[in-house]
Amino acid sequence: MSLGSGSSGNCYYLGTETYGILIDAGIPVRAIKKTLKDAGIGIECIRAIFITHDHADHIKSVSPLGEKCFIPVYSTVKIHDGINRSYCVTEKLTTCVRYLEKQQPIKLADFSVEAFEVPHDGTDNVGYCITIEDKTFCFVTDLGEITPLVAEYIQRANYLIIESNYDEEMLEMGPYPDYLKKRIASNIGHLSNQVTSKFLAEHIDAHLKFIWLCHLSKDNNHPDLAYKTTELALRDKGVLVGKDVQLFALRRNVPTKLYEFE
Repeated sequence: MSLGSGSSGNCYYLGTETYGILIDAGIPVRAIKKTLKDAGIGIECIRAIFITHDHADHIKSVSPLGEKCFIPVYSTVKIHDGINRSYCVTEKLTTCVRYLEKQQPIKLADFSVEAFEVPHDGTDNVGYCITIEDKTFCFVTDLGEITPLVAEYIQRANYLIIESNYDEEMLEMGPYPDYLKKRIASNIGHLSNQVTSKFLAEHIDAHLKFIWLCHLSKDNNHPDLAYKTTELALRDKGVLVGKDVQLFALRRNVPTKLYEFE
């Protein structure tokens, strides 16, 4: 389930019938607890939080969840350092801190979780490849390009959450100052609809069952546009959305339903 996806705040839930984990915690704690509760999930069921990087829209609520709700917070040493230096973290992380190494899987109950390097302009930046039983989920948000390493992890996925941040023409013609446009379009910025859709069309495999387009820009994108760009690119390669693969564009401030997989 996506609880929030975009520069206003990011948070995703992945779980079993009895417990789960969060990827990022960038929306208010109250919203996290309410959204989970509405889906029948108590905050006490959250075994861990995995952080992708130290930008505010991914970490705003990590301190109260970690230090007050006693949920372990996993990330790299550099990301943890960045979290504790962030302006939006008023209470530093201490007792909840857990370190992980990139490309070194860790076991957490039934989950195998592996972080991997992504190119972005945080203090340090990772995506996550998470396997449970025979299902592999890949979270790839906030990156300026799809490197060979990132591509390798994406191609493991049965379920893929991938950034489709901006439409290139909307960004170019939009109101942002030039320095911000350059930052977004750089190789340590964000992925455009065009880049994401082209990669997916050229590399999609039959074992990829679901794609969620995440972290859509409020000013330089629209869910329907992101969806249609990828749908058409896949169709050009003979891949039909709804038949060969399921595709969704995540809303910024609207939680998704709780997707359930057998």
